[in-house]
Amino acid sequence: MTSLSFGSTALRQQAASLNFTGRGLCFRFALNLHSYGRPDTSRSLKQGCTLPLRAQQPFRQKGLQLRAMASANGAAADERVVQLRAKLKEAKVDAYIIPTADAHQSEYPAECDARRAWISHFTGSAGTAVVTQQHALLWTDGRYFLQAEKQLPKGWTLMRAGTPTCPEISDWLASNLPEGSVVGIDPLLHTVSGAQELHQRLENEERRLQPLGGVNLVDSVWGAARPAPPAAPLRIHTLEHAGASVRDKLGRMRKELAEAKAGALLVTALDEVAWLLNLRGGDVAHNPVFISYALLTTTSAAVYVDSSKVTPEVQAHLEEAGVEIKPYDALLSDVKSLAAAGKRIWTDPDKVSFAVKTVALEGATGGSRGKGKKRTRSGAATADDAGDAKVRRAAVLEKPSPVTAAKAVKTAAELKGMREAHLRDAVALAQTLHWIETEVGQGGRTITEVEVDEYLTGRRAAQAGFVETSFPTIAGAGPNGAIIHYRAESSSCASVDSNTLLLVDSGGQYDCGTTDVTRTLHTGQPSTHQRICFTRVLQGHIGLDQAVFPEGTHGLALDILARAPLWEMGLNYRHGTGHGVGAALNVHEGPQSISHRIGSAGTPLAVGMVLSNEPGYYEDGAFGVRIENLLVVKEASTPFKFGGQAYLGFERLTWCPLQRKMLAPEVMTQREVDWVDEYHKEVWEKVSPRLQDQPQVLEWLHINTAPLELQAEHLGKKQPALAMA
Repeated sequence: MTSLSFGSTALRQQAASLNFTGRGLCFRFALNLHSYGRPDTSRSLKQGCTLPLRAQQPFRQKGLQLRAMASANGAAADERVVQLRAKLKEAKVDAYIIPTADAHQSEYPAECDARRAWISHFTGSAGTAVVTQQHALLWTDGRYFLQAEKQLPKGWTLMRAGTPTCPEISDWLASNLPEGSVVGIDPLLHTVSGAQELHQRLENEERRLQPLGGVNLVDSVWGAARPAPPAAPLRIHTLEHAGASVRDKLGRMRKELAEAKAGALLVTALDEVAWLLNLRGGDVAHNPVFISYALLTTTSAAVYVDSSKVTPEVQAHLEEAGVEIKPYDALLSDVKSLAAAGKRIWTDPDKVSFAVKTVALEGATGGSRGKGKKRTRSGAATADDAGDAKVRRAAVLEKPSPVTAAKAVKTAAELKGMREAHLRDAVALAQTLHWIETEVGQGGRTITEVEVDEYLTGRRAAQAGFVETSFPTIAGAGPNGAIIHYRAESSSCASVDSNTLLLVDSGGQYDCGTTDVTRTLHTGQPSTHQRICFTRVLQGHIGLDQAVFPEGTHGLALDILARAPLWEMGLNYRHGTGHGVGAALNVHEGPQSISHRIGSAGTPLAVGMVLSNEPGYYEDGAFGVRIENLLVVKEASTPFKFGGQAYLGFERLTWCPLQRKMLAPEVMTQREVDWVDEYHKEVWEKVSPRLQDQPQVLEWLHINTAPLELQAEHLGKKQPALAMA
């Protein structure tokens, strides 16, 4: 049976049949603001060339339609909002919340599910739109303020989340909607985690939250222009690269089920399904995942996916592992049946949709939940309802997915693949930086940001096992470098001439691993101010790179190491310092991160986790600086182990020179100079053997990895004041 993608017709018909009113469930909408500083997220689609593993469906095509819809004029956007407001009236709701996420809470949805981008024209990876009859608002975080200012059409209001004057969505709704107002949501697109926040806030203010089954209101406006669902074939992620068989992984999850006293595990996150089944797909640009669910019991396992994507090889792979292939649309009915049979279903409250949990609870109570029960003034059932805490605990175990933690700690095979992917990537990076410095810096040629993107993508595509970019390349020249998740467009991109500070943040998906790297370079002579800013960022990067910390330490405790050199100058950056990275999977993954946000403190770093190290500094309207390597957590060698506790540190994965002329020796210590020399020595040793047939690039690498040879009298003798540009 062929199904549509997230929220397919059949799935929405099932959702529409549910009685969402008076659920007895607490519901909140969680704004998808990530604690790390990447497009993330995201985590910005770019063009490229035909690729080895996806030749029949080049990745460059996946971004064209979304980019086109995001750059339409304001009049078109106004008409979309006008039509959506008419749909609100028909649905009898006063406000409608439009998240970035799809039914699987993906950071990057497929084009057909990019509803928030379509209605608002804002294409950043994090944000939430709210539309009422009088207002159209977009909440997003500091990474995207400049981008949103440029992309939002007339009539939209940017809500700068995380700033002192910006209210939470729930507070804004409670304060700006009149009593008796109804706030609508699509129950397939919202989680049930932390339900009290929005449901209770609205109820306390005489407002009501109303899940709307059936057709999504944005989809009803989008109509025939909505992109077709993705249909990329699945491919096997080999045991050589995975390091554990599907049977081994299923066995590990079944042990978790037994310990948790649950009867079934529902896996909804796309990267978790892909990891669990050793499969990869191409349904979402830059993320090698496929639209699916997985449902595991103590005796069975099933994947819910469009069968047209399943090749004979993949079918045999799944059959050997004991995994049944079922239609995507069969998920809700199977969940309901399991719950009706008394199986306690383990769901991740931050990932499972409100609709799926509702189905489980109705199955557990025979579909009679809420009948004849006393209601609150909002229409929600009281604690006497059959959906009270006791019934919910019996039907659904709400706990973080065990797949999340298992996936975060890489196997030896995955780490081997990640190291190889970064060496392949290093060749493409060296070729590109050599080209920029030769063509522009020395040759005086003027190129564009898009040309930088296309050249780098082409060099990556020439590497063995390249699949696609791991996120849309950020090539920001001058002021555009200050837009943290900038996306260059051929029609409006900036030029890169012989006096340009250029920030390039990019990554690749390979058959064996995933990369993410940022370098900042100048094609001419940087100012003293720019060099000092760059060096302060580098000092923070070095501080985190060299960290040694006790086992059990959270990323929150390490974040200050990257910020302290900037703080000394009264400077800072608005994004997190590090995010988790998947192995031949999503470039953003949790649960680990390195961030200053208190909410990021939940998961300690563990041996085998991969994270980014990416401090930065940005001056609006002037320039941006970011330096990013990927790191893997390893056990550190220390002379003592206080309390018998292990101590941890980092191993570098990224090998790309830092531009020497961007350094400010006058603010560097000898230890920092030694770090740069040691790093460059390793870059040369690891990358030069792969450039033997490219003498010009090899010579460039040799020059740019030579020792700095700075004399002690030139180091750290003064602390120049920064003249803000």
